[in-house]
Amino acid sequence: MSKPTPFTLNIDDAQIADLRERLARTRFPDQAPDAAWTYGTDVSYLKDLVADWRDRFDWRAQEARLNALPQFKVRLHGIDLHYLQVPGRGPKPLPLLLSHGWPGSVFEFLELIPRLTDPARFGGDAADAFTVIAPSLPGYGLSFTPGQPRFSVEQIADAFAELMTGVLGYPRFAAQGGDWGAFITSRLGAVHADKLVGIHLNLLAVRRDPKMLAAPTPEEARFADELAHWLKEETGYQWIQGTRPQTLAFGLTDSPAGLAAWIAEKFRAWSDNDGMIEDAISRDHLLANISLYWFTGAIGSSFWPYVARMHGPWPIPDGGVRVPMGYAQFPREILKPPRSLAERMYTDIRRWSVMPRGGHFAAMEQPEALAREIVEFFRPLRPR
Repeated sequence: MSKPTPFTLNIDDAQIADLRERLARTRFPDQAPDAAWTYGTDVSYLKDLVADWRDRFDWRAQEARLNALPQFKVRLHGIDLHYLQVPGRGPKPLPLLLSHGWPGSVFEFLELIPRLTDPARFGGDAADAFTVIAPSLPGYGLSFTPGQPRFSVEQIADAFAELMTGVLGYPRFAAQGGDWGAFITSRLGAVHADKLVGIHLNLLAVRRDPKMLAAPTPEEARFADELAHWLKEETGYQWIQGTRPQTLAFGLTDSPAGLAAWIAEKFRAWSDNDGMIEDAISRDHLLANISLYWFTGAIGSSFWPYVARMHGPWPIPDGGVRVPMGYAQFPREILKPPRSLAERMYTDIRRWSVMPRGGHFAAMEQPEALAREIVEFFRPLRPR
């Protein structure tokens, strides 16, 4: 088996200069009628974002934030998989796999990780420390090279299970995720249950259930309405990413402004903000995430879980997830299934927390609250 090698990110100066030149040549469309953001990214917002990205944003500072944490690459399942591995500071740190989603990256976790690895630094108990392993999903960011194999949720889960047990030598571990990371984590809990002490989620991987629609409770009826709106108004990106990813990749790989528009619209729609992304997520954190997609050229390959999901089976097998599960429901999450529906997929729900603030990008928006939930859920599951 291949051995991990230390990794440091260092984007060439020429790539940074090329990005700025491209941003300076951006050709913007006119603004569609009706209110801003009604039909996608607002033109005036994107003009400001592009100018900020070109003239003010300091990529080197964000690169240094990532490089301050131990990073590695390892040859696994036909690709060079990138991951952070940050040791816990406590008497017996529990290994914790953190999985991000789309359009996220490991930059999502930079505020969350220290709260998990060194809880005493933030007023917590060192006995709650985790050793955090946070991979870049295959095909995303630093786990991408042109022409490499594409991965489904099922394949990512298998690769992560091998990373944790075979490469890093953890016989059992904890796992947490949102977005595709929630699907990956749920898949791990279903098919690699013997390796998991439990899973924690901030998005639920549940299916539409005809039984729910036949005689719904009030909570289930609310969710049915929420789901109907989501399917009608918010899933266009899924269809094009899942059916014509190659075509879309040309525009987003060639135009940084186009890439920024595609990603920023999701950060605004899915985060807990008052009309501006920056109400929930700082401008620098947003641009760091977009920049990583740009510099790695990974936007096209990042679509592949949508392709696999649209053309393959549901990734959670019949029988569901039987390992202990905890869930933090943030109020601006894209979908919030009721517990009655979740219990048909997750048969051992130990913690269900309704959070006061936050949205889809919980690790970036509310790192302290999410860290607290993760700590509280796993505390009774830690090996004695």
